[in-house]
Amino acid sequence: MCFIMADCGDDDSQYRIKEGDCIVMKRGDIFKAAQIQPKKKVVFEKQWFFLDNAVGHLYGTVFETVSGGTLQPQKPKDTESSCDAKEAGTDNRNIVDDGKSQKLTRDHIEMFKKQGLKGQQIIQELIENSSTFRDKTEYAQDKYIKKKKKKYENTVTILKPSCRILAMMYHGREPGKICHLRYETLAQMLTLANVHAGSKVLVFETCAGLVLGAVMERMGGYGSVIQMYPGGGPVRAGVESFGFPAHFHDTLHEFPICHVNALLSGTLHTTGRDSSADEKQSSMVEEEKSQPDATQQGSPEEQSMETSAGDDTGQDQEKTQEEKRKEAKAQEKKVKLEEKRKKLAAAAALLEGRNADGLVIASRFHPWPVLMGLLKFLSPSRPFVVYSQYKEPLIECYTKLKEQGGTVNLRLTDTWLRHYQVLPNRTHPLLLMSGGGGYLLSGTSVVMDRSKPTCSQQAEEPAPKRLKLTDTEG
Repeated sequence: MCFIMADCGDDDSQYRIKEGDCIVMKRGDIFKAAQIQPKKKVVFEKQWFFLDNAVGHLYGTVFETVSGGTLQPQKPKDTESSCDAKEAGTDNRNIVDDGKSQKLTRDHIEMFKKQGLKGQQIIQELIENSSTFRDKTEYAQDKYIKKKKKKYENTVTILKPSCRILAMMYHGREPGKICHLRYETLAQMLTLANVHAGSKVLVFETCAGLVLGAVMERMGGYGSVIQMYPGGGPVRAGVESFGFPAHFHDTLHEFPICHVNALLSGTLHTTGRDSSADEKQSSMVEEEKSQPDATQQGSPEEQSMETSAGDDTGQDQEKTQEEKRKEAKAQEKKVKLEEKRKKLAAAAALLEGRNADGLVIASRFHPWPVLMGLLKFLSPSRPFVVYSQYKEPLIECYTKLKEQGGTVNLRLTDTWLRHYQVLPNRTHPLLLMSGGGGYLLSGTSVVMDRSKPTCSQQAEEPAPKRLKLTDTEG
């Protein structure tokens, strides 16, 4: 029994907010990612507050802001029972929206806020001073209260980051950053690629790190993830929002996509072309160290003819300090180059085996060159999935894969999701929705048998038809 209680205590601590945690704030359908830092002001939906008082509470707790920007857990409301027992009309045909039904003005509401009235109390005052509220139907009254709650209630819900919540946050705020990828499409990608703990997955994405973070979350810190990045360096903004532990990042490896052909041809050995570039950078750093020394050797001779001996000693001290700073910067650059070389060698060693268990591609670039290069690193009978906002690039990939072979079970699908409002006597689909969730191309890699290409082609050709002879008289 003691062992069970200890386990329960450990599990409870995982779901409590701690200082330094990455969180997601929610108000209605709006999300925002942040980090718990002491005495740091956070601005969310035109309101500012501090997250210090949220430490120690469970994730999913609803907080309300009080004077001074402090947060406190929201207490159960007793005023909702009075609102439920309100009078309601039969229809809204006699209600005229002329702007004169509300007796309270903006000055009254500002005065209530200065007096310290909470959002629910302000809503109650608005209901009591409305001349048409009791004539509205029950559904119209609920809609009115919901609208006023969204405007005057200063509440915020703190959630634990997950791939679903972060996908909804990015899609609601900046969908272009993630190529308009919706969370149900992201879930299908993880399923079609068979992402699980202990596997080796290749990821190429330009979705602000959201797809990479979702793969790492699904793997749970076991296995290895190789991020193939374009350009100058990898983007990890979405990965940092997940708030993974340190051992999750130990499973992440990075490799530039521009060196894939060199690795396949065998010209890139462990350090490869990056090592020569790093050696050039290190030699440039050494030149930078030597150049200031040459200039500084002549400067005291020129200054000695105009300045006193005391000024010379002060300048010498400044020069020595500058030299020490430059040496420290040069040493830091060397250490960074060495770390970069080691990471590149580790990623290249993982790729040289060509035994990856899955491939996930989601980018704004044309997927065919990337897919053609990365498919060679997959083991036989391993799944791959490619996401694109448009279907035309995936159709081209589909036809080319059919022509060259090496893949089976090719499927080109699209997803369509629509939310429904489920309420008594008012269940209907929501009016506002996104037009599409993108397209997915999935398949399985196989080994091609190139020993008898001609025989297979002859077997596939249909046999020529025989000419039918007709009987002739005579």
